[in-house]
Amino acid sequence: MAGIKKVRIGIVGAGFAASFHIEALKRVYGYEVELVGVTSRRPESRESFAAKHGMKAYENVQSMLGDIDILDICSPPYVHEEGILLAAEAGVHVICEKPLTGYFGPEGAGDEYYGNKDDKKQMLDKVIEKLKRIAEAVRQAGIVLGYAENYVYTPSIQKEREIIEKTGAQILRMFGEESHNGSTSPVYGIWRFAGGGSLIGKSCHPLGGVFYLKQAEGLARDGKSIRPATVSARVHEITRLPNYRDAGFIRTDYHDIEDYGCIHVVFDDGTIADVIASELVLGGLYDYIEVFANNHRTKCRISPTNIVETFNPKDEQYKDIYTIEKISTKEGWSPAAPDENFTVGYYAEMQDFISCAATGNQPQSGLDLALDVTATIYAAYLSAQNGGKETPVPRI
Repeated sequence: MAGIKKVRIGIVGAGFAASFHIEALKRVYGYEVELVGVTSRRPESRESFAAKHGMKAYENVQSMLGDIDILDICSPPYVHEEGILLAAEAGVHVICEKPLTGYFGPEGAGDEYYGNKDDKKQMLDKVIEKLKRIAEAVRQAGIVLGYAENYVYTPSIQKEREIIEKTGAQILRMFGEESHNGSTSPVYGIWRFAGGGSLIGKSCHPLGGVFYLKQAEGLARDGKSIRPATVSARVHEITRLPNYRDAGFIRTDYHDIEDYGCIHVVFDDGTIADVIASELVLGGLYDYIEVFANNHRTKCRISPTNIVETFNPKDEQYKDIYTIEKISTKEGWSPAAPDENFTVGYYAEMQDFISCAATGNQPQSGLDLALDVTATIYAAYLSAQNGGKETPVPRI
């Protein structure tokens, strides 16, 4: 295809994230995207995924690197670092799902390990070592790392960025949340695979959004990002309370993670943000960021967006109709996203990542944002261990 750069992509993981990445990659324009292959730990999963999407199944990441330009990491968080480092060594660009990395217990840990009981200071120290290793590898290799934080690319957050830049706004405080009734991933709920619970699995989204907006404010006004300075946090295990009454609608089978967390962030300039993340909300995803600035106020609705509402008197009628993610019933009035991949930012993030890999530019959601979000979350775990004590966010 004359005038269009071909970009070859290999995918790590064959689950939910890999599926919606493929749908978004198919919508990329201006570049010829070739979906070369997939690898995952289980041979049967990679073989079936490859057959479904017309790709080659590879035994491991190493065997795929010579055939691709971008490694798209959609695997569970505990193997993210391995893929990033292998790609950097081979000079291959990276797209990595959130969270970037985390602490997954001591080597060889099994069911006897309980991350919620482990010391959070040593967790933070280990994670900072990992982040430094990743940052050094990516920067020395000169590759692009696209941090797949879709909040950054949602239409509502992008509109707020435009408002901030064009009006010279100062953000005074922000409030954000990501909650639903519990992940369907079989390894979520186990610290040694997920790196924690609600804080790492869900607060990474609104944190990414609020950090991005403060970066945009600082860059527009002074040419320098405004970054998180300290955090105060609390976590809870509500579904494991002795008096919790299980009605069967909220997931409860967690091994060693929190199902609710709240984080208070203080930025370099003294302004603030508050983020909530939980597994305790029915009715689908509950995702938003609200911005309170010195010259405006914006409500960024991410999911549901209320573009379409539909009434269904009988749940069975809609059994083959997708409405929104994590909705537990389609009976009665329901929000129905006409194109959820667009409203939650998946198309725009993949367009940005492919363009940057092809041109060498840096994506809007890249390495620096990933480092700040991950460091903040583990500083938050340490704060929660210390009863909410204000804790500095380490700088990478």
